Amino acid sequence: MTQLRQEVGPDEAGLDGEALDRLEKHFARHVDEGRLPGWLLSVARGGRVAHLTTYGLRDVAAGLPVEPDTLWRIYSMTKPVTAVAVLLLVEEGRLGLDDPLERHLPAFAKPRVYDGGSGDELRTRPAAGPILIRHLLTHTAGLTFGFYHHHPVDALYRASGLEYSVPPGADLAETVEVYARMPLQFDPGTQWNYSVASNVLGRVIEVVSGQPLDAFFSTRILGPLGMTDTGFHLAPEQAPRLAELYRETDEGGIAPVPGLPVHGRPRFLSGSGGLVSSAYDFHRFMEMLRRGGELDGVRLLSADSVALMTGNRLPGDAVLRAFGAPVHQEPGNDGLGFGFNVSVVVDPSRTLAPSSLGTYGWTGAATTAFWVDPARELTVQFMTQVRPKTLKVFPELRRLVHEAVVS
Repeated sequence: MTQLRQEVGPDEAGLDGEALDRLEKHFARHVDEGRLPGWLLSVARGGRVAHLTTYGLRDVAAGLPVEPDTLWRIYSMTKPVTAVAVLLLVEEGRLGLDDPLERHLPAFAKPRVYDGGSGDELRTRPAAGPILIRHLLTHTAGLTFGFYHHHPVDALYRASGLEYSVPPGADLAETVEVYARMPLQFDPGTQWNYSVASNVLGRVIEVVSGQPLDAFFSTRILGPLGMTDTGFHLAPEQAPRLAELYRETDEGGIAPVPGLPVHGRPRFLSGSGGLVSSAYDFHRFMEMLRRGGELDGVRLLSADSVALMTGNRLPGDAVLRAFGAPVHQEPGNDGLGFGFNVSVVVDPSRTLAPSSLGTYGWTGAATTAFWVDPARELTVQFMTQVRPKTLKVFPELRRLVHEAVVS
Protein backbone atom coordinates (compact mmCIF):
# COMPACT_ATOMS: atom_id res chain seq x y z
CA MET A 1 0.00 0.00 0.00
CA THR A 2 1.29 3.44 -1.01
CA GLN A 3 -0.52 6.63 -0.12
CA LEU A 4 -0.67 9.88 -2.04
CA ARG A 5 1.55 12.70 -0.77
CA GLN A 6 1.97 16.36 -1.64
CA GLU A 7 5.18 16.72 -3.66
CA VAL A 8 5.52 20.46 -4.34
CA GLY A 9 4.10 23.68 -2.96
CA PRO A 10 1.15 25.32 -4.70
CA ASP A 11 3.19 28.36 -5.77
CA GLU A 12 5.76 26.19 -7.52
CA ALA A 13 2.95 24.54 -9.48
CA GLY A 14 1.27 27.80 -10.49
CA LEU A 15 -1.57 27.52 -7.98
CA ASP A 16 -2.95 30.35 -5.83
CA GLY A 17 -2.79 29.39 -2.16
CA GLU A 18 -5.55 31.81 -1.16
CA ALA A 19 -7.89 30.36 -3.80
CA LEU A 20 -7.12 26.87 -2.53
CA ASP A 21 -7.97 28.03 1.00
CA ARG A 22 -11.34 29.25 -0.29
CA LEU A 23 -11.90 25.87 -1.94
CA GLU A 24 -11.10 24.00 1.29
CA LYS A 25 -13.37 26.22 3.39
CA HIS A 26 -16.21 25.81 0.90
CA PHE A 27 -16.16 22.00 1.05
CA ALA A 28 -15.41 21.96 4.78
CA ARG A 29 -18.78 23.69 5.23
CA HIS A 30 -20.45 20.78 3.42
CA VAL A 31 -19.08 18.51 6.16
CA ASP A 32 -19.70 20.90 9.05
CA GLU A 33 -23.33 21.35 7.94
CA GLY A 34 -23.88 17.60 7.57
CA ARG A 35 -24.11 17.33 3.78
CA LEU A 36 -20.94 15.25 3.38
CA PRO A 37 -19.24 12.88 5.84
CA GLY A 38 -15.71 13.73 4.68
CA TRP A 39 -13.67 14.10 1.53
CA LEU A 40 -10.27 14.02 -0.15
CA LEU A 41 -9.09 16.42 -2.85
CA SER A 42 -5.88 16.26 -4.86
CA VAL A 43 -4.64 18.68 -7.51
CA ALA A 44 -1.49 17.91 -9.52
CA ARG A 45 0.38 19.93 -12.14
CA GLY A 46 2.81 18.26 -14.49
CA GLY A 47 2.40 14.99 -12.59
CA ARG A 48 3.40 16.40 -9.18
CA VAL A 49 0.80 16.66 -6.42
CA ALA A 50 0.66 20.33 -5.41
CA HIS A 51 -2.42 20.24 -3.20
CA LEU A 52 -3.71 17.36 -1.11
CA THR A 53 -6.41 17.85 1.52
CA THR A 54 -8.54 15.54 3.61
CA TYR A 55 -11.40 16.70 5.81
CA GLY A 56 -14.07 15.02 7.90
CA LEU A 57 -14.79 11.36 8.51
CA ARG A 58 -14.72 8.19 6.46
CA ASP A 59 -16.98 6.53 9.05
CA VAL A 60 -19.21 8.89 10.99
CA ALA A 61 -20.50 6.38 13.55
CA ALA A 62 -16.99 5.14 14.37
CA GLY A 63 -15.45 8.62 14.28
CA LEU A 64 -12.73 7.51 11.82
CA PRO A 65 -11.14 10.32 9.79
CA VAL A 66 -10.54 10.47 6.05
CA GLU A 67 -6.87 9.65 5.44
CA PRO A 68 -4.75 9.85 2.28
CA ASP A 69 -4.90 6.04 2.05
CA THR A 70 -8.71 5.77 2.51
CA LEU A 71 -10.40 3.46 0.00
CA TRP A 72 -13.42 4.61 -2.01
CA ARG A 73 -16.09 3.00 -4.16
CA ILE A 74 -15.51 4.87 -7.40
CA TYR A 75 -18.61 3.53 -9.19
CA SER A 76 -18.73 4.97 -12.73
CA MET A 77 -15.11 6.10 -12.62
CA THR A 78 -14.65 2.38 -13.37
CA LYS A 79 -15.86 3.06 -16.93
CA PRO A 80 -12.66 4.76 -18.18
CA VAL A 81 -10.70 1.74 -16.89
CA THR A 82 -12.98 -0.47 -18.97
CA ALA A 83 -12.34 1.74 -22.01
CA VAL A 84 -8.58 1.33 -21.54
CA ALA A 85 -9.05 -2.45 -21.37
CA VAL A 86 -10.98 -2.41 -24.66
CA LEU A 87 -8.29 -0.31 -26.34
CA LEU A 88 -5.59 -2.75 -25.20
CA LEU A 89 -7.40 -5.48 -27.12
CA VAL A 90 -7.89 -3.17 -30.10
CA GLU A 91 -4.17 -2.40 -30.22
CA GLU A 92 -3.43 -6.14 -30.22
CA GLY A 93 -5.76 -6.68 -33.17
CA ARG A 94 -8.05 -8.97 -31.17
CA LEU A 95 -10.97 -6.54 -31.22
CA GLY A 96 -12.08 -3.80 -33.62
CA LEU A 97 -13.95 -0.60 -32.84
CA ASP A 98 -16.19 -1.28 -35.83
CA ASP A 99 -16.74 -4.95 -34.97
CA PRO A 100 -20.45 -5.79 -34.75
CA LEU A 101 -21.17 -6.72 -31.16
CA GLU A 102 -22.82 -9.96 -32.33
CA ARG A 103 -19.42 -11.20 -33.58
CA HIS A 104 -18.36 -11.57 -29.95
CA LEU A 105 -21.74 -11.87 -28.22
CA PRO A 106 -24.14 -13.69 -30.60
CA ALA A 107 -27.14 -12.93 -28.37
CA PHE A 108 -27.05 -9.36 -29.76
CA ALA A 109 -27.65 -10.49 -33.35
CA LYS A 110 -30.59 -8.81 -35.12
CA PRO A 111 -31.33 -6.14 -32.49
CA ARG A 112 -34.78 -4.61 -32.38
CA VAL A 113 -35.69 -0.99 -31.64
CA TYR A 114 -38.57 0.61 -29.78
CA ASP A 115 -41.32 1.68 -32.19
CA GLY A 116 -44.10 2.92 -29.88
CA GLY A 117 -46.45 1.86 -27.13
CA SER A 118 -45.63 0.70 -23.62
CA GLY A 119 -45.97 -2.31 -21.37
CA ASP A 120 -47.71 -5.22 -23.09
CA GLU A 121 -48.49 -2.90 -26.03
CA LEU A 122 -44.84 -1.97 -26.66
CA ARG A 123 -43.92 -2.32 -30.35
CA THR A 124 -40.50 -2.91 -31.92
CA ARG A 125 -38.93 -3.00 -35.37
CA PRO A 126 -35.60 -4.26 -36.71
CA ALA A 127 -32.69 -1.91 -35.98
CA ALA A 128 -31.27 0.03 -38.93
CA GLY A 129 -27.86 -1.52 -38.29
CA PRO A 130 -25.84 -3.56 -35.79
CA ILE A 131 -24.45 -2.38 -32.48
CA LEU A 132 -20.72 -1.71 -32.92
CA ILE A 133 -18.05 -1.77 -30.22
CA ARG A 134 -17.57 2.00 -30.64
CA HIS A 135 -21.29 2.51 -29.93
CA LEU A 136 -20.81 0.85 -26.54
CA LEU A 137 -17.76 3.01 -25.76
CA THR A 138 -19.66 6.20 -26.61
CA HIS A 139 -23.03 5.19 -25.08
CA THR A 140 -24.74 5.47 -28.45
CA ALA A 141 -25.79 1.80 -28.71
CA GLY A 142 -29.44 2.34 -27.73
CA LEU A 143 -29.12 0.65 -24.32
CA THR A 144 -30.42 2.31 -21.14
CA PHE A 145 -30.73 2.09 -17.34
CA GLY A 146 -33.88 0.86 -15.62
CA PHE A 147 -33.73 3.58 -12.96
CA TYR A 148 -34.32 6.47 -15.39
CA HIS A 149 -38.14 6.22 -15.40
CA HIS A 150 -38.26 8.30 -18.60
CA HIS A 151 -38.95 5.85 -21.44
CA PRO A 152 -41.06 2.70 -21.95
CA VAL A 153 -37.86 0.69 -22.49
CA ASP A 154 -36.63 1.85 -19.05
CA ALA A 155 -39.79 0.27 -17.62
CA LEU A 156 -39.10 -2.93 -19.54
CA TYR A 157 -35.63 -3.11 -17.94
CA ARG A 158 -37.22 -2.79 -14.49
CA ALA A 159 -39.78 -5.48 -15.28
CA SER A 160 -36.88 -7.78 -16.24
CA GLY A 161 -35.12 -7.27 -12.90
CA LEU A 162 -32.70 -4.62 -14.19
CA GLU A 163 -33.65 -1.59 -12.08
CA TYR A 164 -30.15 -1.75 -10.56
CA SER A 165 -28.52 -3.07 -13.76
CA VAL A 166 -28.14 -6.68 -12.62
CA PRO A 167 -30.77 -9.35 -11.88
CA PRO A 168 -30.46 -10.64 -8.30
CA GLY A 169 -27.82 -13.34 -8.07
CA ALA A 170 -26.70 -13.11 -11.71
CA ASP A 171 -23.10 -12.98 -12.92
CA LEU A 172 -21.83 -10.79 -15.76
CA ALA A 173 -22.51 -13.33 -18.53
CA GLU A 174 -26.04 -13.99 -17.31
CA THR A 175 -26.78 -10.29 -16.92
CA VAL A 176 -25.61 -9.43 -20.42
CA GLU A 177 -27.86 -12.15 -21.84
CA VAL A 178 -30.81 -10.32 -20.24
CA TYR A 179 -29.66 -7.03 -21.79
CA ALA A 180 -29.59 -8.72 -25.18
CA ARG A 181 -33.28 -9.55 -24.91
CA MET A 182 -34.23 -5.91 -24.36
CA PRO A 183 -35.23 -3.69 -27.31
CA LEU A 184 -33.02 -0.68 -28.01
CA GLN A 185 -34.38 2.81 -27.35
CA PHE A 186 -33.07 4.06 -30.71
CA ASP A 187 -31.04 2.94 -33.71
CA PRO A 188 -27.36 2.48 -32.83
CA GLY A 189 -25.31 5.62 -33.37
CA THR A 190 -28.23 8.04 -33.55
CA GLN A 191 -28.43 9.35 -29.93
CA TRP A 192 -26.45 9.42 -26.68
CA ASN A 193 -27.92 7.65 -23.66
CA TYR A 194 -25.80 6.80 -20.64
CA SER A 195 -26.42 3.12 -20.06
CA VAL A 196 -25.35 -0.40 -19.12
CA ALA A 197 -23.02 -0.42 -22.16
CA SER A 198 -19.84 -0.75 -20.08
CA ASN A 199 -21.14 -3.95 -18.51
CA VAL A 200 -21.56 -5.31 -22.03
CA LEU A 201 -18.00 -4.21 -22.79
CA GLY A 202 -16.84 -6.03 -19.68
CA ARG A 203 -18.32 -9.25 -21.05
CA VAL A 204 -16.75 -8.59 -24.48
CA ILE A 205 -13.37 -8.23 -22.74
CA GLU A 206 -13.89 -11.58 -21.02
CA VAL A 207 -14.86 -13.38 -24.24
CA VAL A 208 -12.08 -11.91 -26.37
CA SER A 209 -9.32 -12.24 -23.76
CA GLY A 210 -10.41 -15.57 -22.28
CA GLN A 211 -10.02 -14.12 -18.77
CA PRO A 212 -12.52 -13.00 -16.12
CA LEU A 213 -12.80 -9.22 -16.07
CA ASP A 214 -11.07 -8.84 -12.70
CA ALA A 215 -8.12 -10.95 -13.87
CA PHE A 216 -7.76 -8.93 -17.09
CA PHE A 217 -7.87 -5.62 -15.20
CA SER A 218 -5.33 -6.88 -12.67
CA THR A 219 -2.79 -8.33 -15.10
CA ARG A 220 -3.06 -5.76 -17.89
CA ILE A 221 -3.84 -2.43 -16.17
CA LEU A 222 -3.76 -2.36 -12.37
CA GLY A 223 -0.60 -4.43 -11.91
CA PRO A 224 1.49 -2.64 -14.57
CA LEU A 225 0.45 0.77 -13.17
CA GLY A 226 1.16 -0.20 -9.57
CA MET A 227 -2.49 0.28 -8.57
CA THR A 228 -2.31 -2.22 -5.73
CA ASP A 229 -5.32 -0.82 -3.83
CA THR A 230 -7.74 -1.04 -6.76
CA GLY A 231 -10.03 -3.97 -7.49
CA PHE A 232 -13.51 -5.44 -7.35
CA HIS A 233 -13.12 -6.55 -3.73
CA LEU A 234 -10.93 -5.94 -0.70
CA ALA A 235 -8.38 -8.11 1.01
CA PRO A 236 -9.00 -8.43 4.79
CA GLU A 237 -6.11 -6.08 5.57
CA GLN A 238 -7.61 -3.38 3.32
CA ALA A 239 -11.12 -3.47 4.79
CA PRO A 240 -10.49 -1.05 7.72
CA ARG A 241 -9.54 1.69 5.25
CA LEU A 242 -12.81 1.56 3.26
CA ALA A 243 -15.04 4.63 3.64
CA GLU A 244 -18.65 3.99 4.62
CA LEU A 245 -21.31 4.78 2.05
CA TYR A 246 -24.07 7.32 2.72
CA ARG A 247 -27.12 8.70 0.95
CA GLU A 248 -28.51 12.19 0.91
CA THR A 249 -31.72 12.38 2.92
CA ASP A 250 -34.82 14.37 2.00
CA GLU A 251 -33.80 16.91 4.64
CA GLY A 252 -30.39 17.46 3.03
CA GLY A 253 -28.39 15.46 5.56
CA ILE A 254 -26.79 12.03 5.17
CA ALA A 255 -27.65 8.53 6.34
CA PRO A 256 -25.69 5.26 5.98
CA VAL A 257 -26.71 2.93 3.19
CA PRO A 258 -25.46 -0.51 2.07
CA GLY A 259 -22.76 -0.25 -0.58
CA LEU A 260 -21.16 -2.55 -3.10
CA PRO A 261 -20.42 -6.01 -1.62
CA VAL A 262 -16.66 -5.51 -1.72
CA HIS A 263 -15.63 -7.83 1.13
CA GLY A 264 -15.45 -10.88 -1.11
CA ARG A 265 -15.11 -11.48 -4.83
CA PRO A 266 -18.48 -10.43 -6.28
CA ARG A 267 -20.42 -12.76 -8.51
CA PHE A 268 -21.17 -9.80 -10.79
CA LEU A 269 -18.04 -8.04 -12.08
CA SER A 270 -19.27 -4.64 -13.24
CA GLY A 271 -17.31 -2.84 -15.92
CA SER A 272 -19.72 0.04 -15.34
CA GLY A 273 -19.15 0.65 -11.66
CA GLY A 274 -17.56 -2.15 -9.69
CA LEU A 275 -14.14 -0.86 -8.61
CA VAL A 276 -12.80 0.33 -5.27
CA SER A 277 -9.69 2.52 -5.41
CA SER A 278 -7.44 4.89 -3.49
CA ALA A 279 -6.34 8.44 -4.26
CA TYR A 280 -2.79 7.23 -4.97
CA ASP A 281 -3.99 4.60 -7.42
CA PHE A 282 -6.39 6.84 -9.28
CA HIS A 283 -3.77 9.57 -9.50
CA ARG A 284 -1.58 7.07 -11.33
CA PHE A 285 -4.41 6.17 -13.71
CA MET A 286 -5.05 9.85 -14.51
CA GLU A 287 -1.35 10.49 -15.02
CA MET A 288 -1.06 7.55 -17.42
CA LEU A 289 -3.78 9.13 -19.55
CA ARG A 290 -2.34 12.65 -19.28
CA ARG A 291 1.07 11.38 -20.41
CA GLY A 292 -0.39 9.69 -23.46
CA GLY A 293 -0.50 6.10 -22.22
CA GLU A 294 2.84 5.81 -20.40
CA LEU A 295 3.82 6.10 -16.74
CA ASP A 296 7.17 5.52 -15.05
CA GLY A 297 8.57 3.70 -18.05
CA VAL A 298 5.52 1.46 -18.48
CA ARG A 299 3.73 1.98 -21.80
CA LEU A 300 0.13 0.81 -21.39
CA LEU A 301 -1.44 2.36 -24.51
CA SER A 302 -0.17 4.26 -27.52
CA ALA A 303 -0.58 8.02 -27.55
CA ASP A 304 -2.92 7.62 -30.54
CA SER A 305 -5.21 5.33 -28.55
CA VAL A 306 -5.35 7.79 -25.64
CA ALA A 307 -6.14 10.62 -28.06
CA LEU A 308 -8.92 8.51 -29.55
CA MET A 309 -10.35 7.80 -26.09
CA THR A 310 -10.19 11.37 -24.84
CA GLY A 311 -11.44 13.28 -27.89
CA ASN A 312 -15.06 13.87 -28.87
CA ARG A 313 -16.30 10.76 -30.70
CA LEU A 314 -19.97 11.67 -31.11
CA PRO A 315 -21.09 11.76 -34.75
CA GLY A 316 -20.26 15.07 -36.40
CA ASP A 317 -18.65 16.28 -33.14
CA ALA A 318 -22.11 16.64 -31.60
CA VAL A 319 -22.50 17.76 -27.96
CA LEU A 320 -24.29 15.83 -25.25
CA ARG A 321 -27.12 18.29 -24.66
CA ALA A 322 -28.15 18.31 -28.32
CA PHE A 323 -27.36 14.66 -29.15
CA GLY A 324 -28.53 13.13 -25.89
CA ALA A 325 -31.79 11.36 -25.27
CA PRO A 326 -34.38 13.66 -23.61
CA VAL A 327 -33.29 12.72 -20.07
CA HIS A 328 -29.82 14.13 -20.81
CA GLN A 329 -30.80 17.43 -22.41
CA GLU A 330 -29.85 19.50 -19.37
CA PRO A 331 -27.64 22.59 -18.88
CA GLY A 332 -24.84 20.55 -17.30
CA ASN A 333 -24.31 18.77 -20.62
CA ASP A 334 -23.89 21.95 -22.64
CA GLY A 335 -20.47 22.40 -24.24
CA LEU A 336 -19.53 18.76 -23.65
CA GLY A 337 -18.80 16.03 -26.15
CA PHE A 338 -18.07 12.42 -25.32
CA GLY A 339 -15.10 10.17 -25.98
CA PHE A 340 -14.71 6.57 -24.86
CA ASN A 341 -16.32 6.58 -21.40
CA VAL A 342 -15.24 10.15 -20.63
CA SER A 343 -16.89 13.51 -21.25
CA VAL A 344 -14.83 16.04 -23.22
CA VAL A 345 -15.03 19.84 -23.18
CA VAL A 346 -15.58 20.99 -26.77
CA ASP A 347 -16.95 24.51 -26.12
CA PRO A 348 -15.74 26.12 -22.86
CA SER A 349 -17.99 29.13 -23.42
CA ARG A 350 -21.06 26.92 -22.88
CA THR A 351 -20.05 24.67 -19.98
CA LEU A 352 -21.81 25.08 -16.64
CA ALA A 353 -18.47 25.55 -14.83
CA PRO A 354 -15.23 27.11 -16.17
CA SER A 355 -13.25 24.55 -18.16
CA SER A 356 -10.39 24.38 -20.64
CA LEU A 357 -10.86 23.10 -24.17
CA GLY A 358 -10.09 19.38 -24.31
CA THR A 359 -10.53 18.70 -20.59
CA TYR A 360 -11.89 15.20 -20.03
CA GLY A 361 -13.06 13.14 -17.08
CA TRP A 362 -16.01 11.51 -15.38
CA THR A 363 -17.82 11.13 -12.06
CA GLY A 364 -19.14 8.35 -9.85
CA ALA A 365 -22.51 7.70 -8.22
CA ALA A 366 -21.16 8.38 -4.70
CA THR A 367 -20.09 11.96 -5.65
CA THR A 368 -16.55 11.06 -6.72
CA ALA A 369 -15.08 12.97 -9.66
CA PHE A 370 -11.91 13.32 -11.71
CA TRP A 371 -10.71 15.32 -14.66
CA VAL A 372 -7.59 15.83 -16.73
CA ASP A 373 -6.81 19.19 -18.32
CA PRO A 374 -4.07 18.44 -20.87
CA ALA A 375 -3.44 22.08 -21.83
CA ARG A 376 -2.64 23.04 -18.24
CA GLU A 377 -1.05 19.67 -17.30
CA LEU A 378 -3.64 19.42 -14.56
CA THR A 379 -5.14 16.33 -12.92
CA VAL A 380 -7.80 16.62 -10.22
CA GLN A 381 -9.71 14.08 -8.13
CA PHE A 382 -12.36 14.46 -5.45
CA MET A 383 -13.36 11.51 -3.30
CA THR A 384 -16.30 11.18 -0.92
CA GLN A 385 -19.10 8.60 -0.43
CA VAL A 386 -22.58 10.11 -0.72
CA ARG A 387 -25.24 9.04 -3.18
CA PRO A 388 -26.92 12.39 -3.89
CA LYS A 389 -30.48 13.51 -4.51
CA THR A 390 -30.02 17.27 -4.95
CA LEU A 391 -26.41 17.74 -3.86
CA LYS A 392 -24.28 19.07 -6.76
CA VAL A 393 -20.58 19.17 -5.95
CA PHE A 394 -18.99 19.00 -9.39
CA PRO A 395 -19.74 22.52 -10.79
CA GLU A 396 -18.56 24.14 -7.54
CA LEU A 397 -15.40 22.04 -7.56
CA ARG A 398 -14.60 22.89 -11.19
CA ARG A 399 -15.09 26.61 -10.60
CA LEU A 400 -12.97 26.76 -7.45
CA VAL A 401 -10.10 24.73 -8.91
CA HIS A 402 -10.23 26.87 -12.06
CA GLU A 403 -9.88 30.00 -9.92
CA ALA A 404 -6.80 28.52 -8.20
CA VAL A 405 -4.79 27.98 -11.42
CA VAL A 406 -2.88 31.21 -12.06
CA SER A 407 -0.21 30.19 -14.58
